Amino acid sequence: MDGSRAMLEKARSAGFPTEFVDIANWAPPEPVDIIFSNAALQWLPDHAALLPRLLAYLTPGGVLAIQMPAMHHAPVRTLQRVVASSGPWATRLSEVTSAPPILEPSAYYDLLSGRAAVVDIWVTEYLHVLRGEDPVVQWAMGTSLRPYLDVLGPDDRIGFLTAYAEALRPHYPPQADGSVLLPFRRLFVLAKN
Repeated sequence: MDGSRAMLEKARSAGFPTEFVDIANWAPPEPVDIIFSNAALQWLPDHAALLPRLLAYLTPGGVLAIQMPAMHHAPVRTLQRVVASSGPWATRLSEVTSAPPILEPSAYYDLLSGRAAVVDIWVTEYLHVLRGEDPVVQWAMGTSLRPYLDVLGPDDRIGFLTAYAEALRPHYPPQADGSVLLPFRRLFVLAKN
C-alpha cells in the first residue's frame, strides 16, 4: 500500500498486490500478522498515537516492523530549514515543512514496551557513496527537498539549490577519488504482540 500511484504501479509491475491508501487513515478490515513499513512513517506526525494504533491492528504474535531515516539532526536536513528561511524565497517557504523529526529511540521503546510482548530497537548508520556535482543536493532532491522545491518557481528553485549546495559543501567534502560520503542513520523498530 502507498499514497503514490507511481510507486504502486512499479510494485504492481513486479507482481505485488497493491492498494492506494493513506497510511495515516488506514485500518485493516481484520487483524493482520505483520505490518511492515520501510521509510514511510517518518512523513507522518504524532507517532505517539500512530504506533500504538498500528500495534493494535496485529493478531496475537503479530509483528510491527518499521524502518525510518533518522536524519533530522544531520546537516543535509537542518540546512534545508536554514536556507529556506533566508533569501528571496523565505516568505514562500515559511509554511513549508519536510518530514517532521522522528522521536528518539528511547521514546519509541517507552511508547511500545507496555503494549508489546517484545520490543527491539536499533540505529544503524551507513555511508551513501555519492558521485557527481553536488551529489548530496541531488540525493536530497528525491526526498526531503521535494516539499520546498514544489513551491518554488524555476528561478527561485535555482537560487535556493545554489545556496543549499554552498551551505552543504563544508559538511560533505569530496574524498580523494571525488566521491562524497553521506552518513545515513536509520532507526529500526520491531514490536511483537
